[in-house]
Amino acid sequence: MTNSNSKTKKDAQEALDRFKMEVASEIGVNLKDGYNGDLTSAEAGSVGGNMVKKMIRRQEEQMSQGK
Repeated sequence: MTNSNSKTKKDAQEALDRFKMEVASEIGVNLKDGYNGDLTSAEAGSVGGNMVKKMIRRQEEQMSQGK
């Protein structure tokens, strides 16, 4: 059971990482794999904030479609 749980966590983390890169690209933040300590707090915050906005928008769309 632990092995499948680890795979699920790894898959979820990879999906979040892809989503983060997608959002960063859309808003023009130069996010790269690995260390991103050169980002300003505003840049890092804008990536996270836009991720949340996008997730909320998707959920609202799904709810309005009855999914």
